[in-house]
Amino acid sequence: MLGPSCSVSATALDLVLSTGHSSGFWILNVVFPPNAKPVVTNNSTPPLIIVPGNLGNRLEAKLNKPQLVHWMCYKTTSTWFPLWIDLNMFMPIGVDCWIDNIRLVYNRTTRRSSNSPGVQVRVPGFGQTYPIEFLDGSKLVGYFHTMVEHLVSVGYTRNETVRGAPYDWRLAPNENPEYFTMLQELVQDMYEQYQEPVYLLGHSMGCHYVLYFLNHQPQAWKDRYIRGFISLGAPWGGAVKTLRVMASGENDGIPMISNIKIREEQRMTTTNPWMLPSEEAWSKDHVFISTPTFNYTNRDYERFFKDIDFEDGWHMWEDTKNLTGELQPPGVEVWCMYGVGLPTPVTYIYDKGYPNTDPVDFVYADGDDTVDSFSMSLCKRWGGQQEQPVHVTEYRGMPHLDIVFHDKVLQQIQNILDGKSETFHIQTNVISSQKNNTITQK
Repeated sequence: MLGPSCSVSATALDLVLSTGHSSGFWILNVVFPPNAKPVVTNNSTPPLIIVPGNLGNRLEAKLNKPQLVHWMCYKTTSTWFPLWIDLNMFMPIGVDCWIDNIRLVYNRTTRRSSNSPGVQVRVPGFGQTYPIEFLDGSKLVGYFHTMVEHLVSVGYTRNETVRGAPYDWRLAPNENPEYFTMLQELVQDMYEQYQEPVYLLGHSMGCHYVLYFLNHQPQAWKDRYIRGFISLGAPWGGAVKTLRVMASGENDGIPMISNIKIREEQRMTTTNPWMLPSEEAWSKDHVFISTPTFNYTNRDYERFFKDIDFEDGWHMWEDTKNLTGELQPPGVEVWCMYGVGLPTPVTYIYDKGYPNTDPVDFVYADGDDTVDSFSMSLCKRWGGQQEQPVHVTEYRGMPHLDIVFHDKVLQQIQNILDGKSETFHIQTNVISSQKNNTITQK
């Protein structure tokens, strides 16, 4: 029986270690992240809270299920077990058990999501770094480990001066109110303990979580408790890839799981519709999905969800599109960093098999291989919308996931925390996805 355990079979381990580079929000390519290099210790360690991206922290579950999708799945458990990442999910039958355990059930009447019947899900380790350093108990799948190690090497202490703020990344902020209460209390507790305002650092979708949090705090509170916001690879205008994920799925190079199979899980989170390319940011004529019968722009989302037989997605998007879509300035000093110079899909082209086949071609623009630079650069607009400084750094050739452990980024984060807040602009020839490589609406 494929049970919920933290043990890893040799086959599952081999599978993870053989996984190629991933260009999506999956973190599986960050296996055995590089060790932090020795640096000179600095006694100044202003408190720091790290908010991870989508799929970027552990989840645990407990089962008492009324029925099973396969007789080899566990029906009940007496203890909490790893739900993300459970490396047994990479086994052929294990993925069915996992999808049924991790899925959300959306209610169009209440506009709210709930766990799969008979499944409890919790986020372990709030305020600690372990659930964001490694996503599995065996410490095989690393994420923020290299960054935390670097911070420790310059004087930070895990779970004291540097802390993690993991969350249920299946849910958009409108369904996670308890998380923001906990985050506010964590900020205030660290401020009181260290008598210094707190830095918030986010990666990818985690930056939207931070922005939502800051947009809902009074300015007086932010002035007192928040020193600044460090943003890494944020899809401020949304991520085009989420359309491909929901249309035909994206296994990100995991050979044992088909795109169509993983699509079942990817359609069951409210955060994927939330991250669709926003109406505010993108041209109404830009085609994101091209098929033989129709080209989909951001004016066609209702038809898109209907055509892929996922109408709940339309309602999820309606619920979440305005949470951060207008990109209201955060009201704190911002350091916005992202990669450029890498071909990044901004249009997916399908044949007549759409949506149950993979794209047959792509249109690329500049980006970090996952999010285009147009979307990530939208933080620049805040420079003219708030009193607090906005610093922007573009790293040529920096992939979306590498930005959390690359030496240059870690050094800049250290400089920021040390109070060296100069603006670093790396000039690049950025190709605007609004003017280049576009398809005209049919």
